[in-house]
Amino acid sequence: MSITSFYFLLFYAFVLLIYYIVPKKGQWVILLLASILYYLFSDNGFLIFYPLAAVLVCHLGVRRMVQVRERAKAQKEEMSSAENSGKSPQKSLQKSLWKSLRKSPERLCRQALVAVIVINVGVLFLLKYINFGINTVNGIVSFFREGEILHGLNWLVPLGISYYSLTLIGYVVDVYFEIAKPLKNPAKLALYGMFFPCMLSGPILKFREDGDQLYEPHPFDYVQVTRGMQRMLWGFFKVLVISERMGLIVDTVYGNYAQYPGLYIWIGTVAFAFQLYTNFSGGMDISLGIAQTFGLKLPENFERPFFSKTISEYWRRWHITLGVWMKEYVFYPILRSAMFTKLGKKLRARFGKKRGKQLTTFAGMFLLWFAVGIWHGGDWKYVIGSGLLHWAYIGCGELLEPVYAKGMAKLGIDSRARWVDRLRVLRTFFLVNIGFVFFRADSVGAAFSMLEGAVSVFNPGILIDGSIFALGLDWIEFTIAVVSLLMLLGVSLLQEKGSVRERIGKKSLPVRWIIWYALLFYVILLGNYGPDYSAAEFIYQGF
Repeated sequence: MSITSFYFLLFYAFVLLIYYIVPKKGQWVILLLASILYYLFSDNGFLIFYPLAAVLVCHLGVRRMVQVRERAKAQKEEMSSAENSGKSPQKSLQKSLWKSLRKSPERLCRQALVAVIVINVGVLFLLKYINFGINTVNGIVSFFREGEILHGLNWLVPLGISYYSLTLIGYVVDVYFEIAKPLKNPAKLALYGMFFPCMLSGPILKFREDGDQLYEPHPFDYVQVTRGMQRMLWGFFKVLVISERMGLIVDTVYGNYAQYPGLYIWIGTVAFAFQLYTNFSGGMDISLGIAQTFGLKLPENFERPFFSKTISEYWRRWHITLGVWMKEYVFYPILRSAMFTKLGKKLRARFGKKRGKQLTTFAGMFLLWFAVGIWHGGDWKYVIGSGLLHWAYIGCGELLEPVYAKGMAKLGIDSRARWVDRLRVLRTFFLVNIGFVFFRADSVGAAFSMLEGAVSVFNPGILIDGSIFALGLDWIEFTIAVVSLLMLLGVSLLQEKGSVRERIGKKSLPVRWIIWYALLFYVILLGNYGPDYSAAEFIYQGF
């Protein structure tokens, strides 16, 4: 059931009504039932046993940690009491026993943590990334003969597997390090891991920051409900009006890139950048808007990434919760590992303290960006386009930064000038689009062929001879797309200065109604909608 479908809106409206009718302490149960029903109504709802099994494994692992720590605490108190009362003369024996017990609970808890991670990551890789191996084998075979010898297993991948897996693993890790309190009720953990607005495209939650609010009572708040629906409407605008139109251009160019070389490829790639952004961030607006109508505040996942001046800033604005999760649970543990500690010592001894530390960080970043790339899909095009290419961008940027600074100083250019920042934004957008070529192309080979075709053919005349209207949009549809993009740009510029919804909320009632009803009818008249229509599947839904 697509989140932009008519049936989903009916489902959501019914859940929202029941949510505020039932007693406050039962609201979380309504959200849990809604999440289960939503999953069952999805295309592969019969695979619900996967997320439920993941919840059970995490619950048992956390329960084991709690039991071990409680038993160790009780034993410590018992021995301390015996020592204080003077009942036991064998104090040295007690001390040695306590020392062994102090190590044992930590070891047992670590074993439980490792078991949870191995099971969840193992299932994730088996179901989702087995296609990575299959695609690699087929790629090798393609050098010798046509056709595939292995076929993917996408039909076995449950909805939102990457999102609920990372969300639950983060919860267990935080409990292990005692920075999040454990949940005793497995049903509450199921709600946290399977909260239906997050199942399509995130965000990836942190229990220590986002978990408790799911179970707290939320009285009806007119402002929160209306603000949430306003954000949902903005998300529908992005997805149905912009993303759908951009998708037509993208499919035309990428579906037959040999027929559309040169500037066509750049137009198709930029269109894909906006298709992906409006699809993904629009879906996020809908998800966060739904949560807000329930009185919940979920973490932001986008902050206008195409305004970024560097690739590092881009990833602080794009898919924010994934970047934070990868840093906290992949990158930092890698750098603190025994292997990287030894590597750092060797590199510092050979290249000096500063350069050695930098090289160690780059090595850790390589693994981080490989993980980010493969998270996006089981294919080398994702590893390159969303992973290693960005690792190379960031690494080269840091290494060449002193060279840039010296060059600009010699030329007398003020690095803080506004026009310099604008050039940096354009540079970053261009580099990101190179990655998008790999992301959207059918394969790595196709991506390289498209890049070759993009620079080997010079055909700017297509902008004035009408050829651009043969890419899936006639001049009317193309005009609607351009106007809508300009609307998005205008709102994004205002968002850089503060909340647009709050600004509108301060206007008089007639002005507010005019703005929101104008947007509503804009979406209804120009978007793709209706009971028999389901918007193109969100690009990140398979994750």
